[in-house]
Amino acid sequence: MDTILDCYTDEPAGLGVPPYLGTYPRYIAGYLGKVNYMTIDDLRLFKNYNLKIKKTQKTNIKVYNLTDSIRNIKKILEETTRLIVVLGVHTPGKYLSAVPGTLKEVSSLIADLKCEKILTGPAVFGTQLEGGKFFEKTNLNAFDKVEKFDFSYNEIRDYSIKGASIINQIPSLRIIEIETGHGCDIGKCSFCTEPLKHELEFREKNDVLDEITEFYKLGVRYFRLGKQNCFYSYPEAVNLLKEIRENCPEIKVLHIDNVNPVKVVNDEDNKITKAIVKYCTEGNIAAFGVESFDEDVVKENCLNCKPEIAYEAVKILNRYGEERGDNGMPKFLPGINLLFGLKGESKETNERNMFWLKRILNENLLFRRINIRQVTIFEGTSLYKDCGNKFLKKNKKYYWKWRNEIRQNIDFPMLKKLVPSGAILKDVRMEIHDGKTTFGRQIGTYPLIVGVKQKLELGKFYNIKVTSHMLRSIVGVPI
Repeated sequence: MDTILDCYTDEPAGLGVPPYLGTYPRYIAGYLGKVNYMTIDDLRLFKNYNLKIKKTQKTNIKVYNLTDSIRNIKKILEETTRLIVVLGVHTPGKYLSAVPGTLKEVSSLIADLKCEKILTGPAVFGTQLEGGKFFEKTNLNAFDKVEKFDFSYNEIRDYSIKGASIINQIPSLRIIEIETGHGCDIGKCSFCTEPLKHELEFREKNDVLDEITEFYKLGVRYFRLGKQNCFYSYPEAVNLLKEIRENCPEIKVLHIDNVNPVKVVNDEDNKITKAIVKYCTEGNIAAFGVESFDEDVVKENCLNCKPEIAYEAVKILNRYGEERGDNGMPKFLPGINLLFGLKGESKETNERNMFWLKRILNENLLFRRINIRQVTIFEGTSLYKDCGNKFLKKNKKYYWKWRNEIRQNIDFPMLKKLVPSGAILKDVRMEIHDGKTTFGRQIGTYPLIVGVKQKLELGKFYNIKVTSHMLRSIVGVPI
């Protein structure tokens, strides 16, 4: 029997950390046929906790995302002849209710299993759970094989439908990460691993629609068109959104992810932007891979757009997407990704970032969030070849100062504009306890974390009134 062990994936194009369900385990399940699906949380609970979850004041997110396999995990592992381990983080982040597996951890957990062990996922190209480092260099002797499972889109047409059934083995809510294309139509950013994996190619619209429809038949109502380098680059973006809503009218969340600001500015008559606002659900975010507003860094690293272009794209999305929807959030806003440790970075880099961020803030434009990371360095990228961690080491002493300056002077006042005190956020799903505080989020792409100073039922949805603000999250009360 084949068993898929999902250790969760996070890469520039595609997220598979719960509550997201990534593409890798689904496609492989469709390829193999009948499979057992389990998560790293299942295996941790069996191996490290003897199948017992202790009642504590703080939710243990290492064993939070359990599947139906936990009920018979000993028998499943004994009968497994082939274990496919899906693993790999290329864009490390902070996760509210999940902890992705590392190579070192997984190698230890599967060491005594008597079956063929195959490693796949982004880890084929390297993995690292922390930014500001080289990829994890771990002995792979625990695995019999490292395999890409690099399916063509003709194959994925069928595998994506057949593999959708693994959702039946997952008892808790999942957002389905949907792939529209791979590779990059620019493909030169110094740090990015996406061009190493694939040439530029897009899925057929009807194939994408059929996959979403299959999940919809299985009861899923939450989707993100997130596994691509830029949704605006998809040739049939407008028609795809329109037909998703026509075929799946009761979808509760339909969001996108990555967007190249250049494509927003060059979008004729803003037709894609208008379609996203019309057909997607509120709380939607276009993650702009700005990486740096420092033109020297932009040039040195062949980044996708100049600061002026990013600024214009922010204005366009605000023009069409700042209106609030039923759940209390604006319909469609930009998110800004910033990356430290790139080639050519200097002490002036943060000053230039702050100049443009302050301009956006002072002109009463909104963005939903700023992701600030230290770059992770992977073999095969031009950053790895040209300078490695030279600039990470050189400017390490400044990183937390720069980061804190952005959080205090940009994020905090922006958050107060985005969701002022007294605002109502609907359908906030509670996820974890930390003492007497409960933390939750709306379902969607980069949702705001909401803290409530009382113990609420996990997994339940609440309407929350905003009472105060933290640097990147809010405090509220249920109403």
